[in-house]
Order: sequence, then structure tokens, then C-alpha cells
Amino acid sequence: MKIAIHSRAGSFSVRWIEYCKEKKINYKLVNCYETDIVEQLSDCDGLMWHWGHIDNKAVLFARQLTYSLEFSGIKVFPDSKTAWHYDDKVGQKYLLEAIGAPLVSSYVFYDKKQARMWAKKTSYPKVFKLRVGAGSANVRLVKNRYTAYRLINRAFGKGFPVLNRATFLKDRVHQFQKEKNLKNFSELLKGCYRFMIPKHYERMRVKEKGYVYFQDFIPGNDFDIRLFVIGNRAFGLKRLVRKNDFRASGSGSFLFEREEIPPECVKMAFTWAKKIKAQSIAFDFIYNRDNMMIIEISYSFPWCETYDKYPGYWDENLNWYEGKVIPERFMIEDFVKQLQ
Repeated sequence: MKIAIHSRAGSFSVRWIEYCKEKKINYKLVNCYETDIVEQLSDCDGLMWHWGHIDNKAVLFARQLTYSLEFSGIKVFPDSKTAWHYDDKVGQKYLLEAIGAPLVSSYVFYDKKQARMWAKKTSYPKVFKLRVGAGSANVRLVKNRYTAYRLINRAFGKGFPVLNRATFLKDRVHQFQKEKNLKNFSELLKGCYRFMIPKHYERMRVKEKGYVYFQDFIPGNDFDIRLFVIGNRAFGLKRLVRKNDFRASGSGSFLFEREEIPPECVKMAFTWAKKIKAQSIAFDFIYNRDNMMIIEISYSFPWCETYDKYPGYWDENLNWYEGKVIPERFMIEDFVKQLQ
């Protein structure tokens, strides 16, 4: 057995490689961006590649490469069922509706006239989102139909950049105001710089246009629950809504204690992860009165020390296992079993 790993600093691959060295698992480093990647994998049983939504190169071909390798018999992490809907909220809408999952009511239009007719009749507020983006960067609260009209006109006109740099800068200001330290000050300076000069991936990505996407606004939530399921393990955190805002994603305010996660939320996460057949998946839940609803899903999550604070995990029977959680190790443990 040999595993191919695409190595990238600041990605899951760092711990995958550590695991292979520790367990003496045969592996080789490959470069998925090279034209001979299929040839590089000729002596391998599986490929592990943590690709991200802001990697404009990976977005162009990661899914196609995955499909092709699976067709040839090579196992991949993330596989097609895990990643085809990654950073695609419209795709997630169709998937979750198709399997009967409790998705917050969502609406997508590909015709400007139909979108405006809906906006005229619907109730407000609504939440506007782009198909792409993380950390609430492309999320806005729409309080009336006139704001909805403006967004619809732009969606079917000049479109939206993949990154809202004004929101990005506001988030950096929020983090610095919350905790004034050198790191957050440095991030604030970077935010000012990026507000004026777009990143390379922004310049390479086309604008989002030709569709418009809304979700119902569910009031009364001052947090959301993000639950991860990797194989037979679930763990998660509570994300607090920012001050004077409605968004929890990207707030940087987390609670990791076991007691913060409702058991029914864990059950739901296992149920829908099984239906989707995902190797790794994160669910964002909020309450709609007494019912848990799904906002979005993702196979990936930020790779940083902040996310190393999980006190333990649950199995499918809701048994609790105390101890440090290292999600990347769960991923490669399951992948090795899949290859054996």
C-alpha cells in the first residue's frame, strides 16, 4: 500500500505526513498541479489532497481529477461524494433538499424577472449569499424588497467579486477591537492592504453573476453549532454571533465545551453524514424555534491552533471519548483502512 499526498504548508497534509512517518506508512509526495499527475500516481493506491476554495487553480480541476482517478480505481480524499458540493451553496441546496435534510428554506433564481417577482411577494428579512465564499464574507441581511431588487439587478448585471473586501476589512477591525494584540493588529494592516489591492485569486476568478440566492432569516439565534463528522466520530463547537450582527461564521468567538453541543444535533449530524456518504463533513446548525436546521455544509475547515481545542468526540451511539481531537489523523486513519 502506498499513499500519495499533495503537500502544502498550512493544510491538513502537514499532519497526514506526520502520521505516515509515525506509523511507518509508505507514502510519496506528489504535485497535483503538474501535468503528469496521473503518471505520478501510477504506483499509488490513493491520493490525499486538501484543496481549498480560495485556490483558483484547484477550483478549476480538483473535482475533475478526483472523478478521473476514482474511475481508474484510485481512492481519493476528499472523494467525489465528499467534495463535489464544496464551496457551492447552490449545489448544497439541491443536495440537502434531495435527501430530505432540514435545510433552512433557500431560493435560487436564474432569471432576473422571476427573481424580482419573488422579491416583490416574499416576506423580509432574507439572507443574501453568493454561491461561493466562507466566513460570512459574501453574506448580507436583506431587510426589504428594494435592497433585494438592487442585489438582483447586480447579480444579473455586473456581478459580484468572489471576495467582499469591505466585509473582510470589517472582520479584521472586529477582531482587533475584541482583542487588541500584535497578531490582530498585523491582520488589520493586512486587511487594509487587501482592501486596496486584491489578492491574486480574486483577479483570476470571474465575477459571480447570472443567478441570485437567498435563504430565510431565522431570528433569535445568538450562536450557531458547527459539527464535524469524520467516519464514526463527531465533534464540534458553538460559534457566537458578532456584536450588532446576525452572523456567527467568521466571528472568531468559540465555545468548545461538550455541554455546549445539544445531543440531538450530534444525532442529526451522523444521520445526514451517512446519507451524503461523506468521508469528512461539517454541518452548520441553527435553531428554528425548537428545531435544528442546516445552513450550510463543507468538507474542509480552517487549519489553525484555534481548532485544536476540542475536548473529545462522540461515536454514533453518542458515547463520549475524552481527549485531544486531531481531525487530520481521523481522516488518514479512515483512509488507510479504506485502502487495506
